[in-house]
Amino acid sequence: MSYLETTKNVYRDAALTSDIGLCCTTNPVWELPGLKIPKIMQEMNYGCGSTVHSKDLVNNPKILYVGVGGGMELLQFAYFSRQESGVIGIDVVDEMLEASRKNFKEAEAQNNWFKSNFVALKKGDALHLPVEDNSIDVAAQNCLFNIFKETELKKAIAEMYRVLKPHGRLVMSDPICEQPMNDTLRNDEKLRALCLSGSLPIADYVKMLTDAGFGTIEIRARKPYRILDPKHYHTEELIFIESIEVAAIKDPMPKDGPCIFTGKSAIYFGEDDYFDDKKGHVLLQNQPLAVCDKTAHALKNLGRDDIYISTSTWHYDGGGCC
Repeated sequence: MSYLETTKNVYRDAALTSDIGLCCTTNPVWELPGLKIPKIMQEMNYGCGSTVHSKDLVNNPKILYVGVGGGMELLQFAYFSRQESGVIGIDVVDEMLEASRKNFKEAEAQNNWFKSNFVALKKGDALHLPVEDNSIDVAAQNCLFNIFKETELKKAIAEMYRVLKPHGRLVMSDPICEQPMNDTLRNDEKLRALCLSGSLPIADYVKMLTDAGFGTIEIRARKPYRILDPKHYHTEELIFIESIEVAAIKDPMPKDGPCIFTGKSAIYFGEDDYFDDKKGHVLLQNQPLAVCDKTAHALKNLGRDDIYISTSTWHYDGGGCC
């Protein structure tokens, strides 16, 4: 049995009987004004963070969500796109699609603004999206891509890039791990399906996105997720797994490489009112400016003693240099 078949079986079981411990959501948006999320959706929220950010969801966007879970984030996305088929949900597991349809009926009963036809559920997989080119404003996946091995991961990211409109956003939440993992863990099909042993280092994760053509990457959050310990897993040391929330934007690739925001800021504290690097970055005196890593590196290399560059906070909320 392949690891993809194992994954299908794990989530088929989770669709038939909700498994609250399957994943732990570290930053859910449980409620929004006028939104009630059925309890069953919360119990079937098999993710490791949130992909729903109001700043991404303006002007009735067309939204794609891959790996529907119990439908909670689909419902949250529909809150911002109240139109027939405004949200498309894709899943390869029939039982998960059917569970979501049932959950949406419950959501309809609890929310007078919501109609089930706001969400179009389709059978399909992340490697072959049944969606037209350049048709989606916001695409999202939560704790899915980390399951894939390298070849499948490249294909899944390429598919998301294909369906997004120019300047569209791929919003993701996935586990990451900076420590080495042994082959036994990496090749354990069940652990991979449970979103543990497929975790990549951030640099590798981001490179997958920029290699696909995404010109802007935003690291929006980085949080503790799980521990693999020698008592319960095939490892001789504690392995610390984190979760990150990332937006990859289908901007043109800059000639000097992608803009990757990891939460760095630049502060000018010189004698003048501002500093202009003549490359599009103006630093007002003692006013922090969020900068991408590329710009932070260039400013630091100027050798000035009146510009401070902060370390990465792994949180970026927009309004930066690019």
